[in-house]
Amino acid sequence: MVRDTLRWAATHGLMRAAIRREARHGNPDAALLLDPDLQGDPFAHYERLRETRPFARGAFSRVSVHHDVCTEVLRSEDFGVADRDAAMPAAVRLALRLAGPPPYPGPIDPPSMLAVDAPDHTRYRRLVTRAFTARRVSALRGRTEQIATELLDDLASPDGAPVDLVHRYASLLPVTVISEMLGVPTTMREQFLAWGDGAAASLDLGLPRDRWSTVQTNVAALHGWMSEHLRRLRADPGEDLLSQLVTVADDDGTGLTEHELVSTALLVLAAGFETTVNLIANGTRLLFDHPDQRERLAADPSLWPTAVDEVLRVESPVSRTARRARRDTEVAGREIPEGALVVTVLAGANRDPDVFTDPGVFDVGRANAREHVAFSSGIHYCLGAALARMEGEVALRALFERYPDLAPAGEARRRPTRILRGYEAMPVAVGPARREAA
Repeated sequence: MVRDTLRWAATHGLMRAAIRREARHGNPDAALLLDPDLQGDPFAHYERLRETRPFARGAFSRVSVHHDVCTEVLRSEDFGVADRDAAMPAAVRLALRLAGPPPYPGPIDPPSMLAVDAPDHTRYRRLVTRAFTARRVSALRGRTEQIATELLDDLASPDGAPVDLVHRYASLLPVTVISEMLGVPTTMREQFLAWGDGAAASLDLGLPRDRWSTVQTNVAALHGWMSEHLRRLRADPGEDLLSQLVTVADDDGTGLTEHELVSTALLVLAAGFETTVNLIANGTRLLFDHPDQRERLAADPSLWPTAVDEVLRVESPVSRTARRARRDTEVAGREIPEGALVVTVLAGANRDPDVFTDPGVFDVGRANAREHVAFSSGIHYCLGAALARMEGEVALRALFERYPDLAPAGEARRRPTRILRGYEAMPVAVGPARREAA
């Protein structure tokens, strides 16, 4: 309990107090981190940040919403993943040492791929990237379409009452796909979604103690289940990715340690559905709000792949990511000292008017929609980008073709997370199914 208190205070409590202090002193980005209303509609805030180039002043860092600046930082070898603990003041680092390492590392704690640079990142990624090649994803399309059909068969309630699209469809499709890829029981998908939802705020800074405790409980549950599942696979491996990770050796004869294996397996599992749930729900909301674009897709289904990239651009499932300067360097003519933290606001970069004409307009035929940075860039470019695009296209097209009268049926509720942007609930009226698609 004492160590838990020390770790929360060092990683979130002191940070939360510092964010509040910055907000009181007029720092706009600190205000965003505290205000749920601003988080719900942050785009005017991003445009205020855009007035300063190349960087605006963040709560504890340099912040950029400029597409070229964000891309330069993300691709530069002069930057590495942000070590939040190392960036803390000396007193906080002391508290962290007293608390000891987290018993169950989260997605932004080493040895997660999100939290390490080369050579470890290279080694981890090489072992899992074969499961996400364009050929593998293409082969999965038919199965994904089958899963979508099965879920849509059961979507409408017998009495015609509204249903929660997130719970009944947007979440179930990607979690089923990734579960089958990894060889984990699909009977566990509801539990994975519950654990994932409880752990999603692990990406955020300055969590209150009760929310931090909820995150830790869910991360611990995921670690416990995955550790036991990997032990089962060692005894009885299959043809799935996790069985391969358990048995495969790297080129130099070394595989993953148990710690690395659990962390990698959990990251691939969670990343395989967390952001895609947001993509599907965000896309549904955008098509509700833009019936003209919905009509374009109905008239010309070949636009669906572009539409998915436009959804990713306009409503990026991951709002921001940070990098730390590994050495003294320069970005866009500005000197950046070693150790400096730079936050790239992906959602802001994706609305940069220097790259996207009328960036606030949702256009399913936008010629350069794919130039977004919703999947980040550089060596940490999203491993599952091709899978997410395919799932988003299949899920959204199947949904609106099967139920052409689909409509909102109440207030959608956004997820209470700062980094991940999506919906935790979206009530819809399904309407009659298109007969020929049934």
